[in-house]
Amino acid sequence: MSFGCTSNPPGTFDARIQKIRAKSPQTVTPPVQLPLWPDSTRGVPNVWLRCALFAGIQGKGRKALKRELLATVDGVEIRFSGWQLDQSDLDVWETVIHLARHHRIGNRVQFSEVQVLKTLKRSTGTSDRLWLRSALVRLAGATIEMKYGNLMFFGALLKGAGDEMTGLYVIELESRLEALYMAGWTQIEWDERVLLRRKPLALWLHGWFCSHAEPFPLGIDTIQRLSGSVNAHPASFKRQLSKALDELVLIGALVSWRLSGHRVCVIRTPTSSQQRHLIKKKRKGGR
Repeated sequence: MSFGCTSNPPGTFDARIQKIRAKSPQTVTPPVQLPLWPDSTRGVPNVWLRCALFAGIQGKGRKALKRELLATVDGVEIRFSGWQLDQSDLDVWETVIHLARHHRIGNRVQFSEVQVLKTLKRSTGTSDRLWLRSALVRLAGATIEMKYGNLMFFGALLKGAGDEMTGLYVIELESRLEALYMAGWTQIEWDERVLLRRKPLALWLHGWFCSHAEPFPLGIDTIQRLSGSVNAHPASFKRQLSKALDELVLIGALVSWRLSGHRVCVIRTPTSSQQRHLIKKKRKGGR
């Protein structure tokens, strides 16, 4: 059987389509908007914060991957193709989404390089503009295949176009974003994240702990795997981890941390929304 172009009498095919539509129940899907969060935070799907998609690595060591199975929490499977992403790429992704959050999903949103860089709290010079362009291209060229519960997600992390002469960009808010946020998302304190810039493991840990209302003890080897660390020496990674955890205490993201055998135990103050979640959880558990 071959599939090609066939000639139909004028209007015949269109007429059949109209008849099918007339017999089918018509549903109107209301436009969907992303959750709204304050300017001081960034809203990020939990699944992005709990895997090696945006790895806690130095960007200089990134590799080109082809359908690489990434380290994720149980219940999530992600295969990745493209140049490996790091925490600075997450900064750009969440900033673009932050600027677009007031628009309906499916809409195209225009912004400028200067607007993004200022929101990122970076300079607007040539080197930073070039850095931003490379990050946007990397995100647009990164393809993921994800299975998350009943959700199947495949495609690029960003879809859009840019004009190098004017410095203007247009992105399209994909409909699949709604499912990612509905599955769970976290408000990240942006000022804290800025203080951790150029400290990739601390940035990854910050996202992980912020996405848990009541963080549970986590094995050092689990952190090494989920963060996408390339440090293959256990003792060296342990020192690196200790330094990153100290950084989180220093900026107030954690109250304290300690090692219990090969597991990291932390104390942090949950946000007001997380406190409400914990209260509801305790009430349900007491029934």
